[in-house]
Amino acid sequence: MSTLPLLALARTLGNPVIQDDTATFLWQGPTPVFLIEDLHNWEADPQPMTRAAPDVWQVSLKLPRDAYLEYAFLDPQTGQRVQDPLNPNKVWNGVSDWNHYFYMPEARPTDLVRPARRLPRGRVTRFQIETGGYACGRKRTVYLYQPPVKKPVPLLLVYDGVDYLRRASLNVILDNLIAARRVRPFAMALVDHGGPARRLEYSCSDATLAFIFEHIIPLAQENLPLTAPGVEPYAVLGASMGGLMALYTALRLPKVFGKALLQSGAFFVPELHSVVEDLIAYLPPPELEIWMDVGKFEWLLEGNRRMYNLLKERRYRVTYREYSGGHNFTSWRNDLPHGLEKCLA
Repeated sequence: MSTLPLLALARTLGNPVIQDDTATFLWQGPTPVFLIEDLHNWEADPQPMTRAAPDVWQVSLKLPRDAYLEYAFLDPQTGQRVQDPLNPNKVWNGVSDWNHYFYMPEARPTDLVRPARRLPRGRVTRFQIETGGYACGRKRTVYLYQPPVKKPVPLLLVYDGVDYLRRASLNVILDNLIAARRVRPFAMALVDHGGPARRLEYSCSDATLAFIFEHIIPLAQENLPLTAPGVEPYAVLGASMGGLMALYTALRLPKVFGKALLQSGAFFVPELHSVVEDLIAYLPPPELEIWMDVGKFEWLLEGNRRMYNLLKERRYRVTYREYSGGHNFTSWRNDLPHGLEKCLA
């Protein structure tokens, strides 16, 4: 197909133009832009466009037909992002800018993010609590979710909880799964991160564990009908550095958190030896149920495979899943129901 019909398709259907397993990105202008996206680790490996016609440029990627991809265009002269006028679909990347996105033909967002009509819904309440010196700043935002039941239930602790609430609609997903009896009722404590101190707080920090144990669990016990820790296993969820902290939390407090859901965990940092490696390698494996998922387009993919193999070698109960996506909350949101059904059934 010639470029001009492709450009017409992009103007009608949006960028990129998808044909079978190929996504073709188009740009119209006197000079080309770079394409940056998950497959090539964003700015680490910008993809140049080639001239396809006067003032028309293109670059193509082969992708799985069930893929979700986020991308942006980069001005090679200024190094600044420029908007794609042919794709109005944008999502906040959680760091500093907006990404364009699209789904390949066999992919779609989870329908569990839509509130179901005439079904009971859980209640979400916002708190500002003192950190007691265990976390950055004097106060921290925490949301508590009470499922639509009156009986005591276990607790799911969520790192980066405000992002999971606002960007992944975690409360709606859990409402729908509970209503369909695909998971048992769980309460949630969704804890905001420490902003610039997030990486420090989530780097296997015992101060963060103390904050959870001394402040978050008592807050949840005071305001939610919970089973006692240890009577039924609580669960912990996190993504990226939050995934590392979720694993560390379960390894250090296994009698409280017997279930861990780890999304795209940042388990291995170059030239640094993580303490979780030693906890797994040298301690008897505790009774944990672990769920791991990671995108096939991520720079953290090999690290997640390595962690999965390490856990299996040490005879942990672990379920592992790879999906056709990258390192972003939309991918985590769409895949998370698999983990919730596995660990919270």
